[in-house]
Amino acid sequence: MIEFPEWPGAESEAGVSFDTEDVDFSLPDEEMTRSWLLDTIRDEQRSTGEISIIFCSDDHLYHMNVQYLDHDTLTDVITFPSSNKLVAGDIFISIDRVAENARDLSVSFLHELHRVMVHGTLHLIGYHDDDPEKKAAMRNREDYHLSRLTL
Repeated sequence: MIEFPEWPGAESEAGVSFDTEDVDFSLPDEEMTRSWLLDTIRDEQRSTGEISIIFCSDDHLYHMNVQYLDHDTLTDVITFPSSNKLVAGDIFISIDRVAENARDLSVSFLHELHRVMVHGTLHLIGYHDDDPEKKAAMRNREDYHLSRLTL
């Protein structure tokens, strides 16, 4: 059997990464947000794989919504799970939608952004919001995890 050397930094560690697609956006305090989302997953008694959160524009997310979900609407978040056993996948978030929703709901941009991030994470965990009862249960978990966030 061939053994390969351990290269520094070559370890593949499960976690949360942040990226952008077609927007100029930088998440304030990435490490705090990453820790909070990982704590959320642990609190839901699940194991974490690789999660990518990609910030993009309304236009980009709209086209993804049409192409992959056949929904001809704007949305703030689309989640693509990539594992049945681990909490893993891609979460695409429209910065435009988050900003507009924050204004409409009279909350801060960061509060709404964190709500959308935990919403996407809960989808990866297995929560659904496709009927009123499931939507209420998911909102309850969002509120709980948001209450645990320290800014």
